[in-house]
Amino acid sequence: MMYVKKNDRSIDIPLKNVVLKGDLSVPPNATALVLFSHGSGSSRFSPRNMYVVNTLKEEGLGTLLFDLLTLKEDLVYQTRFNIDLLTQRLVAVTKWVKRQQLTKDMALGYFGASTGAAAAIRAAAHFGSDIMAVVSRGGRPDLAYSALMRLKAPTLLIVGGWDQEVLELNQKAYEKLNCKKKLEIIPQASHLFGEKGKLEDVARSSANWFNKWLVVKKEKNVQE
Repeated sequence: MMYVKKNDRSIDIPLKNVVLKGDLSVPPNATALVLFSHGSGSSRFSPRNMYVVNTLKEEGLGTLLFDLLTLKEDLVYQTRFNIDLLTQRLVAVTKWVKRQQLTKDMALGYFGASTGAAAAIRAAAHFGSDIMAVVSRGGRPDLAYSALMRLKAPTLLIVGGWDQEVLELNQKAYEKLNCKKKLEIIPQASHLFGEKGKLEDVARSSANWFNKWLVVKKEKNVQE
């Protein structure tokens, strides 16, 4: 069931054994949709992801923020770090999106944060060329190590320059990627990019990446 307010919808996503809550936004004439895979202990209400969502919407991109876990599941600490489960949920939601009248013909991309980035990489590797772009913010691609070399989608890894441990993990993962790729280090930024102007840098870089690989490729496919 969808509750419509302008171009935004609060939605229930019915999967096999669970119903997930989400917020879908499809600007007029949007041809691309970005699905968000948040990190452990977070939700669709993450202020950082919502900031990125607003930037993408301004660029005319569709967005889907949804809870990978139910409220009950999220209470279990171990479940938050169950990358297999998070990946299965993202795959299932992606299949659901591809069946909906509003979104079935849209070019799809993933935005993953922290552990959610590992799920995004694994899911993108699963779908192959059906996922056209991936962005990881402060992600843990090392938790998707076996999927890195199978990933086909152009992938942007964004890491804070002060987030040394995660930066090293991303540098190692970057070497394993065989797809179009970029490692962007935001100077003087920590893991959550809370420093002044740094989250804005993340959002702008993400929008540029999706505009390059989602919108252009979709338009090319339409012309073909």
